[in-house]
Amino acid sequence: MTTTPIELDQNATTRPCPQAARAVDRAVRELWHNPSSAHRGGQAVRHALETARASVARLLGVPGRDVVFTSGATEALWTGARGVLDARTEDAKRSRRAIVTTAIEHEAVRDLCALLLDRGEVDEVRTLPIGLDGAVETGDLSMIDGGVALVFCMWANNETGVVQPVRAIGEAAHGAGAVFVCDATQWVGKMPTSVRTRSNPAGVPIDVLACSAHKMHGPKGVGALYTARGVPFRTPSPGTQERERRGGTENVPGILGFGAAAEAALAFLDDPSERDLLGGLRDRFEQRVLELCPGSSVNGAGCERLWNTTNIAFPRLEAEAILLRLCERGVHCSAGAACSSGSLEPSPVLLAMGVPEAQAHGSLRFSLSRETTPTELNRAAGIVAEAVEKLRGAEV
Repeated sequence: MTTTPIELDQNATTRPCPQAARAVDRAVRELWHNPSSAHRGGQAVRHALETARASVARLLGVPGRDVVFTSGATEALWTGARGVLDARTEDAKRSRRAIVTTAIEHEAVRDLCALLLDRGEVDEVRTLPIGLDGAVETGDLSMIDGGVALVFCMWANNETGVVQPVRAIGEAAHGAGAVFVCDATQWVGKMPTSVRTRSNPAGVPIDVLACSAHKMHGPKGVGALYTARGVPFRTPSPGTQERERRGGTENVPGILGFGAAAEAALAFLDDPSERDLLGGLRDRFEQRVLELCPGSSVNGAGCERLWNTTNIAFPRLEAEAILLRLCERGVHCSAGAACSSGSLEPSPVLLAMGVPEAQAHGSLRFSLSRETTPTELNRAAGIVAEAVEKLRGAEV
């Protein structure tokens, strides 16, 4: 008899909620016309699409007309950064030749910065320092100066869940006349999002924001790009759809599913006690694993973290070996590392935090969702302990 897997890899993706699944099904079965068509069928789809846009905009706390649908956060980050850089004046292109980023960004941002440098779009990529707790150190943001075009910083880290000081970084970027680009993929839908707009001057000063539906119980293949009013932007791709900022016929099933997932997330966020309850479950799971596995520790434990994420180090063990044993027992989680050419490399995020290499090699990420139950976490903690004990015994 096969048991239902315990899903603790929710930062990688989440199961679409019933509302999202129904919206996708309706789009496929009923709202299949082209939203750019002028006839009634097309206009019905257009109305549904704009309703979904309004839902996503409410989740982000921004005007709907400033939200563009993309294929995901990676495309949104590229489109946003490329659109801003292309719109620069000739003076800005000559004087603002640097990008500021962090060493804990998602690979999509790291690759984007490297590509812009390789193509000569910028001359320099500066990296903000990271503390041992996994957060950007804000004591000295002097590298964000008048020579900087873009500043990148994620809202919450995908591996550790550590919440980053995006307000301080955004203020520093604005003070230097730079554009702040925020990867909010792990934040949106899990925590209330407050972006500075004309109607919300107390929000976080973000100029470009990217997120994905599938991280918050929506479908894969759809994301959103927000660009603040007044930020110069030149469309990097041809086409007239999506405010002429992203060409191509819209992914209507994905967008309607995204809108439904946004409404479900808004309902979840409306009750803070739900987050507190789930955060308590994460804390108890974490504590139980530490008790059962002497010598283990939590990466990023000293900083504010998302309620759903824990990154636990099991020194002197290989994360890949633990991962395989957990998978055999039906626990799905992830290693904070990437497998390359048959050898497991330690996570760049953990190394940037100053985590010793032996500890980084043996680190696993466990991430919850709104669907995670206490029973699942209790079972998972025991299975983790058994796997770690067997591997440690094999080393003797």
